[in-house]
Amino acid sequence: MMEVIERVLISKGELDRQAEELGRRISEDYAGKELVIIGVLKGGFIFLADLARKITIPVDLDFMSVSSYGDSSKSSGVVKIIKDVDTNIGGKHVLIVEDIIDTGLTLNHLVELLKTRGPLSVKICAALDKPSKRKANVQVDYKGIEIPDEFVVGYGLDYAGKYRNIPEVCILKKEIYMK
Repeated sequence: MMEVIERVLISKGELDRQAEELGRRISEDYAGKELVIIGVLKGGFIFLADLARKITIPVDLDFMSVSSYGDSSKSSGVVKIIKDVDTNIGGKHVLIVEDIIDTGLTLNHLVELLKTRGPLSVKICAALDKPSKRKANVQVDYKGIEIPDEFVVGYGLDYAGKYRNIPEVCILKKEIYMK
């Protein structure tokens, strides 16, 4: 599988340290509050698992599945909700956990949608941030590692459904996604 990788961008150790720091901050900020964490599937599940184990306060976990990429390497800008949350978020604090923020279009849509359901707050936590691709003004409250404008896979991130299980964040060789 590593034959498709140009190079490792972020090591597993760096990702673990990031989850530890973000988990500590979230635990402090939401101490004594009712928090619902919404993981964005499929990409966010590995980061969410690492992050959730670092959070030291009680939380309710739920998931949404959305798509704006399909099998492409570029976002279409059209957000399709495949699975919605099951939890009533009214009167609770909500933290959306995402693998990567690039254009911000998907998260902007999710934040606006969730705000219509009466939560006390809606904030965002992302493992990776690619600000050079931003098209929507999205407030990232718990920002992980900023990355350059490269197509990355691993740590939950995929290309056409593959490579999510690579434990590091890696740059995919261009010939793989430029076919």
